Amino acid sequence: MKAVLVPAYNEEKNIGEVIQRLKKFKLKIVVIDDGSIDKTSKIARRKGAIVIRHEKNKGKAEAIKTGISFLLKKYAKVDKVVLIDADMQYLPEECEKFFKKLDEADYVIGARKPGEIPFFNRFGNFIWRNVFNILFGTRFLDTNCGYIGMNRRAMEEMRKVIYGGYILENAMLMQAIKRGLKIAHVPVKVLYKGKRNWRKSARMFFGVLLFILWQGLKYRISKL
Repeated sequence: MKAVLVPAYNEEKNIGEVIQRLKKFKLKIVVIDDGSIDKTSKIARRKGAIVIRHEKNKGKAEAIKTGISFLLKKYAKVDKVVLIDADMQYLPEECEKFFKKLDEADYVIGARKPGEIPFFNRFGNFIWRNVFNILFGTRFLDTNCGYIGMNRRAMEEMRKVIYGGYILENAMLMQAIKRGLKIAHVPVKVLYKGKRNWRKSARMFFGVLLFILWQGLKYRISKL
């Protein structure tokens, strides 16, 4: 059985479309409303999704952990799950690529097309990816994409070690490596919306870079 987890925070404008487009496929749709103060939960339920609600905002990492734990406990037949953001940055229809790839891998990450990424994001991703690959001895095409697929083994391995804000995707990928999961890519389209907060973007860039450097060096030392 296949499932999709949609962590959401104040996404009343997008959550309905995400669910509607996912309903074309035979899968469980679980929305984790991370303390929204708008109509996210109401719309998600009306569209037919299973809704789990945090009374307070805990962050995307905790929302994902809640969703994975729910699936593992309630649905023994769920053997594949895809994580997709609720903001329509990624195409819901491309979840099928992840499910197909999970026939041969434990953990699947989306690989965004550089031409669809704004310059500053593309530059940051380039630096993060190359530093990550050098330190972890990998050849990943993308290390920071939020479109992710896992089989049941990966769900079991990852549910207790998911953490982070901006570092979330890199931290999850590191944990997948440390746990010996077979990792693969699928190409995905991405759409960036809204204006950039340059101060916030710069803080995120250096924060993620320092995290990769610190964790990567610890990983290399552990392998000596």
